[in-house]
Amino acid sequence: MWGVPRTRYADCNGSEASEETEIVVNIGGVKQVLYGDVLTRYPDTRLAELVECSLKSSEEISSLCDDYDPDTGEFYFDRDPEAFKCIIELYYYGEIHMKRGICPICFMKEMEFWKIAGDFLDECCKCNLKEVEDELAEIAEKVKTILVDREGDPAAGGWQRFQICLWRLMEKPESSLPAHIIAIVSFLFILVSSVVMCVGTIPELQVEDSEGNLTEHPTVEVIETVCICWFTIEYLLRLISSPNKVKFVLAFMNIIDFMAIMPFFVVLTLTSFGAGVMELANVQQAVQALRIMRIARIFKLARHSSGLQTLTSALKSSFKELGLLLMYMGVGVFLFSALGYTMEQNHPDTLFTSIPQSFWWAVITMTTVGYGDVYPKTTLGRCNAAISFLCGVIAIALPIHPIINNFVMFYNKQQVLETAAKHEIELMALRSGAGDLAAAAVVRPPPASSHGSCLMDTVNKRCVTFRLNPAHTSCSCAITPSF
Repeated sequence: MWGVPRTRYADCNGSEASEETEIVVNIGGVKQVLYGDVLTRYPDTRLAELVECSLKSSEEISSLCDDYDPDTGEFYFDRDPEAFKCIIELYYYGEIHMKRGICPICFMKEMEFWKIAGDFLDECCKCNLKEVEDELAEIAEKVKTILVDREGDPAAGGWQRFQICLWRLMEKPESSLPAHIIAIVSFLFILVSSVVMCVGTIPELQVEDSEGNLTEHPTVEVIETVCICWFTIEYLLRLISSPNKVKFVLAFMNIIDFMAIMPFFVVLTLTSFGAGVMELANVQQAVQALRIMRIARIFKLARHSSGLQTLTSALKSSFKELGLLLMYMGVGVFLFSALGYTMEQNHPDTLFTSIPQSFWWAVITMTTVGYGDVYPKTTLGRCNAAISFLCGVIAIALPIHPIINNFVMFYNKQQVLETAAKHEIELMALRSGAGDLAAAAVVRPPPASSHGSCLMDTVNKRCVTFRLNPAHTSCSCAITPSF
């Protein structure tokens, strides 16, 4: 039997005052003795109602507990004893803290059973609860997306059904075998196009035109044309099937796709105007700039790589750390370039002719690149270079650890959410059968009495509890990892 030590009071004669009503509760096989004067501090709670059980009928007593022994006066509750240890702290300390290893969703169910308002939960624990609720919402959205992608919307018309089918075919490789094949083919076209673009710049593989200038080999141009045709068809099909055209066009990855195919058609249009237009200097520079823009197609790989997408999202969440890194480097470059110019300007063979020109030396020194094209020749200048090198190492090393942590946390979270969503789909299939998945695509909430599902995030030691409707979420995991 365990319990929180209770302070005993003495009367005016120095003897201990008699204890008030003792309440014996058995929580999941663990017995504890509570006292009426402590429990009545919060009279609206379930435990406080046990104090007056001597005046209540057996039916009223049965509604308060799972079982009652009138001989010993012991109340039985089939609840979690570890969670009850936290619940009882309210009566002694006025607030509740969730212990490590308790699922927040489960704990809120316990507080609801004991008729304790959520306002008594400490702020630090509310943050954990809010984080889990956000995860539930994300998982619910993923489950809804998976179900809709798998079965579609039964209420959709003929064109809408075709549009949804085409969208799944072009955007959801996991939805079907043909969609997976198209994703692989698109990935191969990206690789071939990138390799051909690089190979086409090798002088030995180029040919001379009528004016003696080196141009790409005709075979390379044919392969390039075939790849561009595939990218164009793919982009147009995705645009046609997109449920939101404006959002599709403004999406970052779709802008990259457009930039990868646009230079080809612009150059083709300029070429169609004739040799006179192409001989203009401005037009030639524009054509070269557009051909350089073909390197944007390498970013198309991010559409087929969840790792690159995770890296992009992690960098977005690390803008603060990246800003600090740029600020440190900017201050250091300005400071050490000014010092280097001041210390080197009196040397006859100085390479520091101005402070702006010294920026280049400061950048390559602080980033530990050190090309050696610009270097100090005085003793003070070399001391300044050594200090700038050390400061550069520190400035780069400080923000790197938070950025890496953000990436690891975001990556682990994405993996857990994807696993949780797939696990929920499997549970739905087991409960309702594969034939009922179409009806479940409407995402109706499960019965309030059913238990949810719990997954373990083994990296962060956290419990991920999920349900399509977070309002009906409960956790049934045997082991609830710590937060």
